[in-house]
Amino acid sequence: MTDIRLLPLTLDDREQFILDNQEAFNYGALEEFGRRDDHFEEDGEIISRETIEAAIDSGEAYRIMQNGQPVGVVVIRVEGDRGDLELLFVSPRVHSKGIGFAAWSAIEKLHPEVRVWETVTPYFEKRNIHFYVNRCGFHIVEFFNSHHPDPNDPDMAEQMDEQFPDGMFRFEKKIK
Repeated sequence: MTDIRLLPLTLDDREQFILDNQEAFNYGALEEFGRRDDHFEEDGEIISRETIEAAIDSGEAYRIMQNGQPVGVVVIRVEGDRGDLELLFVSPRVHSKGIGFAAWSAIEKLHPEVRVWETVTPYFEKRNIHFYVNRCGFHIVEFFNSHHPDPNDPDMAEQMDEQFPDGMFRFEKKIK
């Protein structure tokens, strides 16, 4: 079994954490679309620095460590019995080794008070959709698109048209 641990983000690691996020999110988009640039939030990045910093600043950020080495990140936000999975990725160089699932299991153990977890992912992230539904037990509960933007995110309608014209899925996992 792989030794997976979550370490809280330190100020010294914040910059590398942001760069690692951007690299991982770019990997998924480039794997799907190639070098087209119509899905990027900022110049050359699928996920902007601003988006990552906002997630870090409003939640709990952790490095996913495997045998003492950083292999991914997770950012969550918890309010009472509800949790939002803001960001989760495992480095492409260690995909398909159970690291993401082990990290997700650690998050659930870290916050046993959470009864409903929520996250979103773009329609094209097939690996993410498989991971959330088939590995972690989430269910797709809503499909955001230009005709049905997220009512809790007033900026989403514009973002849907520009960055994700084919939509995003919202997932929930209810813990019994």
